Amino acid sequence: MWLDTHCHLDAPEFLSDIESIVERAKCAGVAGILLPAVRAQDFEAVQELTHRFKGDIPYLVYTLGIHPLFTDRASESDLKTLETAVANAKNDPHFVGIGEIGLDYFVAELDPHRQALFFHAQLDLAQHYQLPVILHVRRSQDMILKALRQRNLSGGIAHAFNGSFQQAHQFIDLGFKLGFGGAATYERALQIRRLIQELPIEAIVTETDSPDIPPAWLRSEQGRRNEPAFLPRIAQVLAEIRSVQPNTFSQAVIRNVSQALPRWGQLLNQ
Repeated sequence: MWLDTHCHLDAPEFLSDIESIVERAKCAGVAGILLPAVRAQDFEAVQELTHRFKGDIPYLVYTLGIHPLFTDRASESDLKTLETAVANAKNDPHFVGIGEIGLDYFVAELDPHRQALFFHAQLDLAQHYQLPVILHVRRSQDMILKALRQRNLSGGIAHAFNGSFQQAHQFIDLGFKLGFGGAATYERALQIRRLIQELPIEAIVTETDSPDIPPAWLRSEQGRRNEPAFLPRIAQVLAEIRSVQPNTFSQAVIRNVSQALPRWGQLLNQ
């Protein structure tokens, strides 16, 4: 059984054949997918998709949040919309946390102060409800760690992790797991591969970030999107990097997800 801890199933790239996407994932052995919202206008969509397809993917879950890449188009009233949506979803067993939130210092034109406003407000909301968070940490690990240390949070996942070993261990010490996916399938991704090989297996979870971050074998196929059905093959590469059997790796990921996102863990253990 495989768990995809980060998949934008509500992305426009999937809308025309969403049933086929879900069916391929199911046939590939993907039993759980996390759908992180990225904008206030997406909240209803991720909830609807989760409940629409939970009969096919039994451990389909979602989080609610405002992504740093969308903060330049978001209004501060969206934070109130988020708070209302979280309050309304707190009794939904398929709602598992706040995300995707964070900081992005790769896109130069994004206003760092506006990003910080949304990020800190959402961390405060997560603390209030004692919910884990799904973090976007692109070139922003140190500032995110600083913000996390200022609060009493219940952990979560640092998605698409590509920081240093020191930063990795600081996230782990704060109760976070680290997400790895298609980027690790590239032989030149030496730092990511070293992290996967040397970090405790208890710190690692699997993801696709589909339709983004396609694995190496899709690179030659122009325009080919990533999708959750590719997760088992991606995870096979991660297991080989760690020199463990795929089943051993799968079981470790399930345990790690259950720790990072306890509400998802309750579903997995039913």
